[in-house]
Amino acid sequence: MKHVVVGTAGHIDHGKTSLVRALTGIDTDRLPEEKARGITIDLGFAFLEEPGAPTIEIVDVPGHERFVKNMLAGVGGIDLAMLVIAADEGVMPQTREHLAICSLLHIPRGLVALTKTDLVEPDWLELVREDLAGLLRETFLAGAPVIPVSAKTGEGLDALRAALRALAAEVPSRETDALPRLPVDRVFTIKGFGTVVTGTLTSGRLRVDDRVEVFPRGLQSKVRGLQTHGRPVTEASAGQRTAVNLQAVERAALERGDVLGLPGTLAPSLLVDGTLELLADAPRPVRSRDRVRFHAGTSEIMARVLLLDRAELEPGMSAFARFRLEAPLVALPGDRFVVRSYSPMLTVGGGTLLDVAPPRFRRKGPALVGHLSLLRTGSFEEVVAEHVRHAGSGGVRFAALAGRVPLGPERLRRVLDTLQAAGRVVAIDRDWHVHPESLDRLRRAALEALAHFHRAHPLRPGMSREELRVRTGAADERIFAHLLTTLDAGGVARIDRDKVRLAEHEVRLSPEQQRVVDAIEQDYLRAEAAPPSPEEALARAGTQGDEEHELFQLLVESRRLVRVKESLFFHARALESIQDKLVTLLRERKEIAPGDVKDLLGISRKYAIPLLEFFDTRRVTARVGERRVLRGA
Repeated sequence: MKHVVVGTAGHIDHGKTSLVRALTGIDTDRLPEEKARGITIDLGFAFLEEPGAPTIEIVDVPGHERFVKNMLAGVGGIDLAMLVIAADEGVMPQTREHLAICSLLHIPRGLVALTKTDLVEPDWLELVREDLAGLLRETFLAGAPVIPVSAKTGEGLDALRAALRALAAEVPSRETDALPRLPVDRVFTIKGFGTVVTGTLTSGRLRVDDRVEVFPRGLQSKVRGLQTHGRPVTEASAGQRTAVNLQAVERAALERGDVLGLPGTLAPSLLVDGTLELLADAPRPVRSRDRVRFHAGTSEIMARVLLLDRAELEPGMSAFARFRLEAPLVALPGDRFVVRSYSPMLTVGGGTLLDVAPPRFRRKGPALVGHLSLLRTGSFEEVVAEHVRHAGSGGVRFAALAGRVPLGPERLRRVLDTLQAAGRVVAIDRDWHVHPESLDRLRRAALEALAHFHRAHPLRPGMSREELRVRTGAADERIFAHLLTTLDAGGVARIDRDKVRLAEHEVRLSPEQQRVVDAIEQDYLRAEAAPPSPEEALARAGTQGDEEHELFQLLVESRRLVRVKESLFFHARALESIQDKLVTLLRERKEIAPGDVKDLLGISRKYAIPLLEFFDTRRVTARVGERRVLRGA
């Protein structure tokens, strides 16, 4: 069943709450202060259910100018506006401000309810209609139904219900392929159940036992129970007023403006980009760095406006703007917002969010404006490719990308598949994507780093894989592995275990260098189980140095010499011979001590202990107390 959200709007004491009660039988004034003062202070909720028709969820908002921020918390995400105007008073200041807010939020359609018609004569009613026509002429309510009603006598209520049903039928069904998002407008506790949050589920679905996260607080919980219209349900879908009973979350930890969603799917931001549209009757221009009240969803956050291509924005004009927020905002691109002046508190404009995790530009000029222009007018493919491009060489995970584009997961997956087929993005795996430009920059950096390394160290067979990754900007390991695979497959570079080299690189030794290398190798072969130190071997070969000497390292990196302990190296063939002797001895005796190794090889403890520890790590032997046994024997 389709659910359509209708929000009331209008001046204080024009009968919004009485009208909702007459339509639905539900009194939306729930606070004792509201009962005592006879005015609506906070949001109220009701519903209208009729067989065969969409369920109409009604959000009743306060009309007093002091409570506009409460009104704004209720009108985000509504499908239809019901502008309520008392026939005996006509258009009033909050009528105009509420209408402006609904226009700024791009509410697509609605109607007008002319209340208290039992208090006026027909001629007066016609004058009010004429005045109203002038007010609505340039708004989204131009030509909308105008229904005279009386909550007191019941006159016009059937016509109003019929008009609401007709408009509700025209509202497109909400997209089911979307991230679940419930902006919280109320938080309370119920004895025996714990913390409950309510809000309109703007997208997706929530189910009992779902794991959820409260953004931006990072609190994770579980859905213990769901209610819609006061009835328990196992699942709530987009468009429904929903109460969610959360497990193991304290009431004091939550507040209006928080957003409920699936873990890790939404990203709080202190910096957002979008369009800013100033009302034609705004009292003054908005200047860059002005402090404003930023309303999105159910949240109100103080922010600084940064105009991107001008110093100030005149009333009636629009421009791209960046907002530096003083508290985290949880939103998605495409969300509408309203801006009110800091003081006096007046609605001055609004706009559309384009980027909720904007890239940092060195200069916030043409490049950023071009980026936002593409996000506003580009196709879904262009928008997704743009976000992947700005993710740089680190690439972007699917979950992070889903929180930055106005697409549900399934559609985003299809768009990424299309882009990949066209070569406009590269899939590292199903969860990670990078832009070809970023890979090209990474490729150039890697090849330059290898070329520089070979020039600086011509006798080394290659550069360590990790050093290369660091020198190319510490790229994500998966992206770096993908790069190396493509370089190797293309014959540009070669990978030998943990070493990388350019394909054309070869170690070329002069005759003298070759003599030194051969002399060192023969020295270690002759020494067998009692090898010299690197310094001794180099000195006997006629040169000075230690194990860091490039000619010595050539033997190590080619695995002809093996490090057994710090500054203690053996020839690989000598180690094989020692291992054979050790295994033969263990098969005879079952267990041996270091002294047995000393006798077997004719060496001192200086060599025997490191050798035994080496073969322990090689899993040839196993230590039992002070003795060794053959592993697996």
